[in-house]
Amino acid sequence: MIALKRYTRRELLSRVGMGMGALALGGLTASADGPGWANPLVPKRPHFPGRAKRVLHLFANGGPGQMDTFDPKPALEKYAGRELPIDKPRGSVFGAAFPSPFKFRKHGRSGIEVSEIFPRLAERADDLCVIRSMKTDSPQHEACIPLMNTGEARLSRPSMGSWITYGLGSENQNLPGFVALCPGGPPYNETQSWGSDFLPGAYQGTFVNTQHTQVEQLIPYLRSGAASARDQRRQLDLLQELNREHQAARRAEAPLEARIQSFELAYRMQMEATEAFDLAREPKPVRELYGPGKQAEQLLIARRLLERGVRFVQLWTGLGIPWDDHSDLPTHHRKLAEDCDRAIAGLLADLKQRGMLDDTLVVWGGEFGRTPSAQILNGKVSGRDHSHFGFTMWMAGGGVKGGHVHGATDEFGSKAVEKPVHVHDLHATILHLLGFDHEKFTYRHAGRDFRLTDVHGHVVKEILA
Repeated sequence: MIALKRYTRRELLSRVGMGMGALALGGLTASADGPGWANPLVPKRPHFPGRAKRVLHLFANGGPGQMDTFDPKPALEKYAGRELPIDKPRGSVFGAAFPSPFKFRKHGRSGIEVSEIFPRLAERADDLCVIRSMKTDSPQHEACIPLMNTGEARLSRPSMGSWITYGLGSENQNLPGFVALCPGGPPYNETQSWGSDFLPGAYQGTFVNTQHTQVEQLIPYLRSGAASARDQRRQLDLLQELNREHQAARRAEAPLEARIQSFELAYRMQMEATEAFDLAREPKPVRELYGPGKQAEQLLIARRLLERGVRFVQLWTGLGIPWDDHSDLPTHHRKLAEDCDRAIAGLLADLKQRGMLDDTLVVWGGEFGRTPSAQILNGKVSGRDHSHFGFTMWMAGGGVKGGHVHGATDEFGSKAVEKPVHVHDLHATILHLLGFDHEKFTYRHAGRDFRLTDVHGHVVKEILA
């Protein structure tokens, strides 16, 4: 029997004048160079055994003030309302000194100083590895959010979560390898922060609007109301066959591959996602550990996804009211901290109780920090401007030193002066903890080998446990 190949009207018309020989040859070779049916999300081995198996990125959108959270600067009190006696970094705009409105206190056996706005998280101080010497390239959200999330400030590049999923695959084939939990819709740069760009589409993040509570709202169109599971499987098989034939003649275009993979993943997710996102299945004591509120729900969902094999979860905070406090910082920073303090502390405790913290890397921080001086808006001194010269992030679990402080800013928090850590260094260190040599972890595209850290980055060995 002769196998018949399906043609679009355009393809058929283009072949009519080329002879039956060419038509027959096309039918024989059409799928020879096409992609196979191998699942791109199967688990893979890194370059060497890593301490971490999964990552939770808690992205504090907007840029928290380092001197208001995890980097106390009592010297600001002495110069309150006056110009700071410092050589201002080139490109900076510093005004009168603005002491933090919040008190700091030492916590745990490590004695790490934490702001009063994080009382519950402060109780987990001995789990935290606080990096007080972060720096980045620009004081603009438009550049630094992509840089923190993709390693590139200007051009579209694969996100960190996509790189990690590409390198490790997923431990659960019925859930995405990378999930972005973002309440109220995507941020200003839409999906760039979790996109796969030139990496295969299977590695892009799956966006979930955690503003909703019902599974059907969290993931729209998860179930079909018109077909049984058996009928859906038959429909999907036919659709995949047509798509693969279409793809074979187009050398596996990334957007087409992403669409094909999304159909298959959506089918597999129907049962698994319903269970994973159903917080009612959690015992009451666990829900109480995280506390009430949207951030608590997000963090509990994140733990359930990580527990079920999702490789990378990014959780956005500060979207409705960002950490970008140019005014009324005392009120806004306190409110944002209250929204997530108990929940983050509960998450760390929960991961530890389940034996997951050792191989789960938790990363918290924004895209940059804030100035030690006040910003005056409408005649009121109550906020801070952006600063990329020095800021704070913290990590926990996954092979980093708990109860450790790395680096320092100057006495006013204006710039990193001791053991500075660039964003590229942070990415190199995260990859190292997962078992990758960041210089060898590449993907061939457009005639060159790309990597998350581009041509930069050094592993921060001092924070490794």
